[in-house]
Amino acid sequence: MTLTVLQKVRTLYLRFDKKVLNSLADIYSDDIQFRDPLHAINGLKNLSDYFAGMMDDLIECRFEFHHSLEMEERGEAMLFWTMHYRHKKLAGGKSLELSGNSHLLFKDKIYYHRDYFDAGSMLYEHIPVMGFAIRQIKKKVGAK
Repeated sequence: MTLTVLQKVRTLYLRFDKKVLNSLADIYSDDIQFRDPLHAINGLKNLSDYFAGMMDDLIECRFEFHHSLEMEERGEAMLFWTMHYRHKKLAGGKSLELSGNSHLLFKDKIYYHRDYFDAGSMLYEHIPVMGFAIRQIKKKVGAK
């Protein structure tokens, strides 16, 4: 059985660690455009370097996929996920969760990947002074 592009993505991100770097070329095209709230990356080599840098301080990271909207005939999908992670420099290395989704465009490989998530929830809220300020602002405006 041949795995589809979307099956390969789900499998790759089940355990997000340095081992995945060797598999990126299996699912991403050489001219991949990757976007998230923090970065805009162009090209497979740059994406691999970006992921490698992110992993330096990760203790662990995995993605749990909940549901998706898939239009494989059009080469497009939205994957909804929760990232479970522990980072050396955030929250004292405690387990954290982040909900988000990924918009993917693909042919035989993914050529566009855009992640949507709250960067404040991922990073800033876990930095002592900044986190306190962001939580206070959210409390005042009634955000969770």
